[in-house]
Amino acid sequence: MLFRRKRRILKQLASSFGQLKTEKINFDLIERYHRRKDTAKTFQTLSDQTCNDLDFDLFFCYVDRTTSKIGQQYLYHQLRTIDTTVKFKHQEAVIKYLQENPKERLDIQYELNKLNHQQAYYLPDLFQEDTEPKSKWYFLFPLLSFTALTSLILSIFNPTLILLFLGLLPVHVLIHYGLKRKTNVFLNSIPALLTTGEVAKNLSAYSILKDPSSSIDKSIDIISSIRRKMSFFKLEQKVDSDMEAAYWFLLEMIKITFLLEPLLLFSSLDKLKNKSKDIEAVFRFIGKVDSYLSIASLRSSIETYCFPTISQGSKYVEFENITHPLVPNCVTNSIQSKSSVLLTGSNMSGKTTFIRAIGLNYISGMTMNTCFATKATLPIAKLYSLIRIEDDLMESSSYFYKEVDEIKKIIADTGNEFNSILLLDELFKGTNTIERIASAKSVLSYLEKQKSQVFVSTHDIELTTMLDDQFALFHFTESVVKSTIHFDYKLKKGILEQGNAIRILEIKNFPKEIVESAKKIVCEMK
Repeated sequence: MLFRRKRRILKQLASSFGQLKTEKINFDLIERYHRRKDTAKTFQTLSDQTCNDLDFDLFFCYVDRTTSKIGQQYLYHQLRTIDTTVKFKHQEAVIKYLQENPKERLDIQYELNKLNHQQAYYLPDLFQEDTEPKSKWYFLFPLLSFTALTSLILSIFNPTLILLFLGLLPVHVLIHYGLKRKTNVFLNSIPALLTTGEVAKNLSAYSILKDPSSSIDKSIDIISSIRRKMSFFKLEQKVDSDMEAAYWFLLEMIKITFLLEPLLLFSSLDKLKNKSKDIEAVFRFIGKVDSYLSIASLRSSIETYCFPTISQGSKYVEFENITHPLVPNCVTNSIQSKSSVLLTGSNMSGKTTFIRAIGLNYISGMTMNTCFATKATLPIAKLYSLIRIEDDLMESSSYFYKEVDEIKKIIADTGNEFNSILLLDELFKGTNTIERIASAKSVLSYLEKQKSQVFVSTHDIELTTMLDDQFALFHFTESVVKSTIHFDYKLKKGILEQGNAIRILEIKNFPKEIVESAKKIVCEMK
């Protein structure tokens, strides 16, 4: 039976390689590791604003091909963290091995699949949360447990002792459930640790998976040594996942009767003290292996990708045939500009999609060594964006005030020793035309001087004249065929000569008087 089950799992893993996941995504659990990880020494952690602007959650769902929950958590953290110290040599060596050895790849995935359960999400609690201290009454627990066991056994010879046993039960129930709130988080993480140690041990047999610079074998041995002392939690994990409710109820009654849960849990937590670094090292080892598998699976599913050239001496991104990974049949574009870029274009012509493509490709290139393009050159720079702003009614903050606050944050963060890439869309559209153009021009001129490459889209043609000495000008446009607007989504040099707003009014059969009046006003304003 076990052989048939393994064969079925291997078949599922083989068929899912290179495919999008269909399972439901729980970002609250996926983010547990990242949200509590200390990133103070990391080059940059992507802000929630930037992630919202770039539809990061959708991008993660597209990129995530991990097999384990640990791998899923690790990949999420990896994508949100720009770490310029990471070298991709080991990653590419592992991916090449996985691509050339499909049987071994499946065996590795089979091991990782053992951590594809909800409890594995809680493993970081063991090295990111403070261990729960023992109750001051803990010294009584062994005595109560021993008394309950003794009275139960001796009641066979002296039935009156069953009264002592029954008298202890309510006390045990209070202790058991009274400590549940404090210990429940570790009741998930410890069973996950047991499986994690087993998986790490099996994966370490593949020498290619171990980074030569790490000492992972030592950490795996430490985790393996404490695993053997926690077999009770392995039993509980098995019951919870494979048996019926009646068996779970029986186990719960045994735990209450003899206070097994607090006794074994606090004993286990004592053994885990000072082991947090080793547990995290094993977590990262498994997470890296799974993330490499995920990247290999992603690459196998896309027609075009490249390894970016990461340039220490440049502050400009360059792409040939870049695409937005979330847009089906996306039209490719190329950008090689040694300056900031000002984009004009009609509504729905592709300006914002192109800017988002720049951001997502920068993230994927810096974190996965993979760009959705035929060629890419990336500077070492911090990424900021301001594309999507929402009113904050709870704080009585209008769209304009929220936008001003976000721009102020960007100004404060740029201009230091690091280069920046700024992705901006329609600045100050919450205010009147004259002040919008004046403010946008001043802000963009200032940011461009702060060691920044700015990609900004606008409908304000006046900005093209004001900024043509600082920004390269590009535009997107469309054609009208038989009263239908067709967008080619191709990036073109220069300024957009004419918009499509009035033409759309005409196509939608607005009264002729309105259309002609609008055309006349445009002519008078030129």
